[in-house]
Amino acid sequence: MPELGLLDTGGILCQPWVSPDRTSSGLGWEHAYVSTQSEQPYRARFDAATTHLLILHLDGPVTVRRRSGPSTKTRQIPAGGIFLHPAGRALDVELQERLNTVHLYLSDTVLQDAHGPGGTVELAEELGSSDPLVEQLVLALDGVVRRWEPSARTYADHLVTMLAARLARAHTADGTADPWDAEHGGGALSGLTDQQLMSARELMEERISEPLPVSALASAAGLSASQFSRQFRTSTGRSPHQFLLQLRLDHARRLLRTTRQPIAEVALRCGFSHQEHLTRVMRAKLGTTPAAFRRAA
Repeated sequence: MPELGLLDTGGILCQPWVSPDRTSSGLGWEHAYVSTQSEQPYRARFDAATTHLLILHLDGPVTVRRRSGPSTKTRQIPAGGIFLHPAGRALDVELQERLNTVHLYLSDTVLQDAHGPGGTVELAEELGSSDPLVEQLVLALDGVVRRWEPSARTYADHLVTMLAARLARAHTADGTADPWDAEHGGGALSGLTDQQLMSARELMEERISEPLPVSALASAAGLSASQFSRQFRTSTGRSPHQFLLQLRLDHARRLLRTTRQPIAEVALRCGFSHQEHLTRVMRAKLGTTPAAFRRAA
């Protein structure tokens, strides 16, 4: 099977507003094509492609509008947010600000193989969902491209298989609302509405470095504090405090991986009271320290 390349992107990466930094072109990858680039604001419609498209936002928040049939969705997507588009569907999308991204185009063959027997799997259309595992796998593949050597081929194939399995398990079109956070419990099933959960999460992202009382989150959702806490836990499986702590930890990992800011500064920017607080949380949640995490990234 020939490698996936630029012709398998549905024309998206051939546009003048895309400035590629590095791609997997020429590496012989049969089931995935990875491209890291900067994108200028645009609006365009693309014909259906044979590959599934996963976009990881490297910075933000930025406003993205997506049209699907008669409906239109607009969301502010933060750094680490995911845009997912299944193969075989035309794409109508608008990016309203400059953005750095990693695009990953995945063959349907590897997705169905990861799903296993028992019928085919169909991916969901997602706009601004969050999945730290998917984020880590995409960044790992980008890292393989950045530091490519032939011996990394087996490792790259393993990462692609893991990513396909994760998508087949946690990002399928099963009739439910778009998942806001596949890793942390998913979208609003019987608690908050999509809009309420989106408003609460956007406020958490905007004020991630500040103390954020539940009353402010409840106000954003139009509920009392007690109603909000109860319905938030129903929707996400976590209390607002636990959810916010995870967002702060995810943001800290992102900064540790992509910047050289002092660890104490990273801690404050992510809402931790001091460096020791971040260290304590990372050790409890991840079994590592900020310094060790940065060295391994």
